[in-house]
Amino acid sequence: MLPMRRISLTAGVLYLLTFVSIPTLALYAAVKEDAGAFILGAGSTTGVQLGALSEVIVALAGIGTAVVLYPVAKRISQTAALGFVAARLVETCLLLVSVVSMLSIITLRNDVAGSPGTDPASLAIIGQGLAATYNWTFLLSGSLMPVACDLFLGYVLYKSQLVPRVLPIIAFIGAPLLLASDIAVFFGAYPQVSAFSALAALPVAVFELSLGIWLVVKGFKPSPFTDNGPLIHHPDIPATEQP
Repeated sequence: MLPMRRISLTAGVLYLLTFVSIPTLALYAAVKEDAGAFILGAGSTTGVQLGALSEVIVALAGIGTAVVLYPVAKRISQTAALGFVAARLVETCLLLVSVVSMLSIITLRNDVAGSPGTDPASLAIIGQGLAATYNWTFLLSGSLMPVACDLFLGYVLYKSQLVPRVLPIIAFIGAPLLLASDIAVFFGAYPQVSAFSALAALPVAVFELSLGIWLVVKGFKPSPFTDNGPLIHHPDIPATEQP
């Protein structure tokens, strides 16, 4: 397998892996509805644990996409390539913080609730605080940071034409729409989980899913940017960004 095909295939698989956390909306439902009742209640925590594991996978796959694509992206724009890696890194860190919040709720339920001298009301308040931490960090990691990621990567893909230009155009449309929705959620215009937020996130989701499928099935299109040799004086690359 040629090196560029390995890169495109690996990046595509990693992009598809970032969608494994979709079921967390249902898996976390009990915690999000009433964290206090979840901590003080009975039953299995397996669903929440599976949701947390899937988000860890998403975090690792997300940073993997940036690392794998960096050698190609830097040929088009060193600035955009570094921006993509940095945005993915921030996204991953925030996502892991949200996972820690959810796992802390499980610990409160398994190891603290029911212990002698424990105040149920205090546990409920702590649980609600951890759930709020999860919601806010997820807003920043799973919704806001993809705006930056897709703009940086969209610029690279549009400039290089490594994939059909319709894909980065979808990113250019979806990123501002998602940003506007995030601002609306931040100021309380509508809930984080709502029809409005779902519609706003749809173009970005379509871009990333379509990109993953394209890279797995087709790979990069022929381009001077994917030549094995160094790129010298390419007209579309500023002199300061030439390899």
